[in-house]
Amino acid sequence: MESIYRFSAQLIDGQVIPLQSFAGRPLLIVNIASKCSFAPQLSALEKLHNKYKQFGFEVLAFPCNQFGRNEPLEDEMLKEFYNTHFNLSFKICTKTQVNGPDAHPLFSYLKSHTRGIAQNRAIKWNFTKFLINSDGMLVSRYAPRTKPETLKSVIESHINHENRPIQFAKL
Repeated sequence: MESIYRFSAQLIDGQVIPLQSFAGRPLLIVNIASKCSFAPQLSALEKLHNKYKQFGFEVLAFPCNQFGRNEPLEDEMLKEFYNTHFNLSFKICTKTQVNGPDAHPLFSYLKSHTRGIAQNRAIKWNFTKFLINSDGMLVSRYAPRTKPETLKSVIESHINHENRPIQFAKL
């Protein structure tokens, strides 16, 4: 069975990470943009990341300039902007195309493995979210308007509890 683990991504610091390094952990993949009206979701994504990282959950963000030219910044400026304005601790990749012939292969995979009405459909805007389970398989695709905090229960359901109940604090 195919998974995201066959792909890699380049972080804004230049490091290339194989997605295999996320094996055994749930992952939320999001295309982001600093000038997008949904940019306040970055704070909510950071809260999710901080709340669940001790259980292995990760957020992986891909800045994208394909929607309204909402990501005009380049990598070093991106890093500075996200650190200064949002103090993000999750991983941020280099600017990436998510649609079209130059789309990152990860996003082509995610679009083709989405079930239902969104299958093979182009990403329509920034802050489209893809939840990946601990086996590297796509669980769900969420629209840009979906607030990260509404994903809390589905994220909790995909965290490996090692057969022990975990009490989660409120966000």
